[in-house]
Amino acid sequence: MSGWWDHLEERTRQEVDADVLRDRSLPAIRSVWEALRPLGVGLHEAERVVHARYEALGDRVRRTPPDPLDLASLAARAAAFPGRVAAVEALWDGDTVHDWFVVLIAVLDAPEEEGHLATVHHRPDGPPPGAAAAEAGRALAGHLQVPFHFASPDVPDDEAPRWRAVRRTAEGP
Repeated sequence: MSGWWDHLEERTRQEVDADVLRDRSLPAIRSVWEALRPLGVGLHEAERVVHARYEALGDRVRRTPPDPLDLASLAARAAAFPGRVAAVEALWDGDTVHDWFVVLIAVLDAPEEEGHLATVHHRPDGPPPGAAAAEAGRALAGHLQVPFHFASPDVPDDEAPRWRAVRRTAEGP
């Protein structure tokens, strides 16, 4: 672990460990970053500090159960969004705590927004996140009779073209 943990006040350390034990990495990262930013610590280093706490606390961390990927659960989530689902899209994202993962979203027509369907992390007993997300996304898109878009299913790429951008390019000016 980097020496930055030693620079945190005891109260901040307790808050970070409490967040990590509840598997709340983003609030933990924010606490570390805000406390150490005056010392020149960036977001990436704050993520590494929190990742080290996950490793140190090990089995004591109450991991958040994975989002369900079955068709019924995803269809129920999609039905709860305002507006019509225009497409189902899968996007890569990642951080130093969870490595690469895929986010499944419902692209909505009206309002022109998005709704989170599921986050697909690597599961030791399952397929890679890209394959699992692609299978679940295709099934939901087929069920809803809308397009499914996953610009980079095999290789993590958090800058791959989005569905709306691809659609607008295909429609032309």
